[in-house]
Amino acid sequence: MKVTILKEEIKKGLNIVERLTGKNLALPILNNVLMSAEKNFISFSTTNLEIGIKCWKLCKIDQEGKITVPVKVILPLVSSLSDEKIFLKTKNDTLYIEGSSYKTQIKGLNAEEFPIIPKIETSDSLELNNSPLCQGISQVINFCSLSQTRPEISGVYFSFQKEKLSLVATDSFRLAEKVLLFEKKDIEKKYSFILPKEGAQEVINVFSGEEEKVKICFSPNQIQFESSAKDESSPKSQLISRLIEGEYPNYQEIIPKKFETRAILDRNKFLNQVKIASIFSGKTYEVKLRVDAKEKGVEIFSQNPEIGQESSLVEAQIEGKDIEASFNYRFLVEGISQIKSSEIIFEFNGSEGPAVLKGVGDDTFFYVVMPINKANGG
Repeated sequence: MKVTILKEEIKKGLNIVERLTGKNLALPILNNVLMSAEKNFISFSTTNLEIGIKCWKLCKIDQEGKITVPVKVILPLVSSLSDEKIFLKTKNDTLYIEGSSYKTQIKGLNAEEFPIIPKIETSDSLELNNSPLCQGISQVINFCSLSQTRPEISGVYFSFQKEKLSLVATDSFRLAEKVLLFEKKDIEKKYSFILPKEGAQEVINVFSGEEEKVKICFSPNQIQFESSAKDESSPKSQLISRLIEGEYPNYQEIIPKKFETRAILDRNKFLNQVKIASIFSGKTYEVKLRVDAKEKGVEIFSQNPEIGQESSLVEAQIEGKDIEASFNYRFLVEGISQIKSSEIIFEFNGSEGPAVLKGVGDDTFFYVVMPINKANGG
């Protein structure tokens, strides 16, 4: 391999793929990046055997070839170089990097030993705009379960229908759904799959910030996300991930269809007061909410015998009866933080029933959270 490439291009390529490396002691080659020069592009590939990431960067190729080298060596090296252009060449599984005033050698491993990252070739595919897709995943991803006992809820559920994509995540104590509406209602059939949390996070890392569309290719056990370069002679970035086997719970069943009490509050004021109350919540993380129609507000109360207590009243529009319920403050903060509207709707179903949070004027996102006593089985 003999290649001339801009420093910023190789740096960008390595930054996209490097997150999958550095964690495998049993297979050292998985800590390497596969660099392959072909047809005016150099590609950078990494895999952890569950996820594979590949991206392409334009370069000048004098001789095609490929090699694998440790990411933890080449990335900091390239980041430190001052030259605008970098010359790369390989010989006997060694990568030579040369510039105006330096010559560096990095010992690599045989590229033929690098695991093959499969590519899904199928007509079952569709295209979405990158920005709303990544934004939608980011709004639900933190609510996936961390438990391995129920793998079906340890990832993000994607459900494609004719006019929309529903993104769902739950850990059984809370649930979030984000709906993306399509400009064209032309999806011919329904698709659904469960993407592992790590794979969903890498979709955000790889594709956010790009203006191109991302193409999603479906297969029974794997999913592929791909964005194309402007000249379309090569993809720009590609991610392939295994899918979680099993059936996602029928989450629609737990979404309350009605409410006993509704409060409409200023989002930032409510969020800030919950954070203040959390200081006194103690090891239980408990804050109590009391909806008072007479006071026209929601009281937020917390106490810790060793520290003290805190109480505040946030003005609200109240509909329904007075109610008191306790919640894990972290669950409240994390849910409210994903709501983009300036005002939020908080719907209660007694002191033990599921509550719903959503933004005023936004029907595309909602968050269901269980009160503490119900979540703890009390």
